[in-house]
Amino acid sequence: MAVYTHLGAEEMSALIARFDVGTLVSAKGIAEGVSNSNWLLETTGADGPEGSGGGARFILTMYEFRIELADLPYFLSLLDHLAAKGCPVPRTIHDREGKLFVSNYGPNGDKALALIEYLPGVSVSTPTAGQARAVGAELARLHLAAADFPASRANGMGVAEWQRLAAACGAEGLARINPELAGIVASELPRLAANWPADLPSGVIHADLFPDNVLMLGDTVTGLIDFYFACNDIIAYDLAVTHVAWCFDRHDAFQPDVSAALIEGYESVRALSAKERAALPLLGQGAAMRFAMSRAWDWLNTPADALVTPKDPMGPARRLGFYKSNPGIFA
Repeated sequence: MAVYTHLGAEEMSALIARFDVGTLVSAKGIAEGVSNSNWLLETTGADGPEGSGGGARFILTMYEFRIELADLPYFLSLLDHLAAKGCPVPRTIHDREGKLFVSNYGPNGDKALALIEYLPGVSVSTPTAGQARAVGAELARLHLAAADFPASRANGMGVAEWQRLAAACGAEGLARINPELAGIVASELPRLAANWPADLPSGVIHADLFPDNVLMLGDTVTGLIDFYFACNDIIAYDLAVTHVAWCFDRHDAFQPDVSAALIEGYESVRALSAKERAALPLLGQGAAMRFAMSRAWDWLNTPADALVTPKDPMGPARRLGFYKSNPGIFA
């Protein structure tokens, strides 16, 4: 999440009037994340009189880049599908006409916005083993709950996109970020592309389950959020993405207790096949490359006035090296 576009009070109030959620009371920009503009809204609520103070909270998202607007029905319908199955995900708030999102918004008609349910909880910065175990279990429940989701979407951040982003950044750009990064990409990206598995179970995946996309109260998951990279791809790859995100500290040191708990929690709900487990070291390397490439592009291209801090691509690049050197951690 982030804020790239600024909406005035009158414009925001008129926008919220399209939904049956009461009158806008307050709106606060959310700085976390990298792809969309987001606000935490408080309204008077659908049934409460204006100024009652009873209030209701929502998240408003404006889609800025790296998201095709044609994919919004997939993302937002998936939220409703998973919520109906009891997963801790926010429901989409449909507008007064029953639409999932507002389209053709803004002076150029090229923006879209969606309003979603606000969920309680906080994102953890230093995950414990207990929290990782809970997240692993919820990720597996998500995979099972989405098995009958009727829509399908290709992974827009798959191997081909890593290659495109690497080319767009260029060796010189990568070297400006860090002298080691260009060499890592030049040696590891072709190897990963050549060996990427094509015969593992696939289904709907979240594809971006970092700690800031999970809300928790203690060791309980209260919300899985930010599904805007969700797609149909290798199911075990989703676990690898989550492993990259959860199992290293802020200095990129591996946390073996968190790793073991994450996988244990996942397998308490959905057992991994032998082929899936054997593929996890390579899938982890691929997940690390994916985030190194998207972060490198963001580092070089994020507008200076955006309310967002680009993330360092060297963290996932170092984690890639760890997975390559330590394949036995998943045994």
